[in-house]
Amino acid sequence: MRDRDALEASEQGIRAVKLSFAVLALTAVLQLAVALVSGSAALLADTAHNFGDALTALPLWLAFALSRRPPSRTHTYGYGRAEDLAGAAIVGIILLSALVCGYESATKLLEGSGVRGAGWVALAAAAGFAGNELAARLRISVGRRIGSAALVADGQHARTDGLTSLAVLAGAAGAWLGYPVVDPLVGLGITAAILHIVRDSARPVWRRLMDAVEPGTVEALEEAASGMPEVLRVEEVRARWTGHSLQAEVRVRVEPDLPAGRLGDLSGRLAAAARKRLPRLERVLLEPVPDRPGDV
Repeated sequence: MRDRDALEASEQGIRAVKLSFAVLALTAVLQLAVALVSGSAALLADTAHNFGDALTALPLWLAFALSRRPPSRTHTYGYGRAEDLAGAAIVGIILLSALVCGYESATKLLEGSGVRGAGWVALAAAAGFAGNELAARLRISVGRRIGSAALVADGQHARTDGLTSLAVLAGAAGAWLGYPVVDPLVGLGITAAILHIVRDSARPVWRRLMDAVEPGTVEALEEAASGMPEVLRVEEVRARWTGHSLQAEVRVRVEPDLPAGRLGDLSGRLAAAARKRLPRLERVLLEPVPDRPGDV
């Protein structure tokens, strides 16, 4: 049942990625056409960023597709880790877009350039905001539903990008009022905002790659195990994410003369109790150790 849930979650993730990719790609193409005609550095920076956002869908798409494959004798935990690697690729793509934005904006600030068609630039900026907000809502809602930290983070990133698209309006307004220098300055401001996103996005990705779990995860497993009447004490708890599924290992001390029947269903009851607080918990490996006199 849990495997079927994981497959359905991956399918939902793929659908969300496909739709958000289409929305952001169309938005970026429209913005690029206006940016090339108008010469707006701010809009070009925002366009490069939106192209980067669209490309972040590709590693996520591949990761969700891989996660549907069953475990094998060589990949005994399955392929869920591909989702965490996709998160690292996303951070790299965002960083590349920041470098492109910064270079183009600095060049136009030093060499000077005018902005043509400020009204069209403003409309393109509004389109960028709308496209990013639509993609953000789709990714965040699906990501929260299936428990994908990578998809939620990518959606929050898209929402922030929508705000940077609105900042392009300031560059258009400056050009319309006769201050074209505002445009590359806004482009540099967008670059700084993207670098801030890189930093914030890298933190959760790094934590997942290093097998970190959220505060309260270990405590929830300890409390669930301690609540079992057969458990005398909890000795060790380990947990880690593989994609959008949580895996755990729990070692407990049990009564030395515990009947085999009660011992057999202890793991299932522990998993059921823990999932009340950890709904994305896929499986728990329970290691019951009989309590012997003299054991520490």
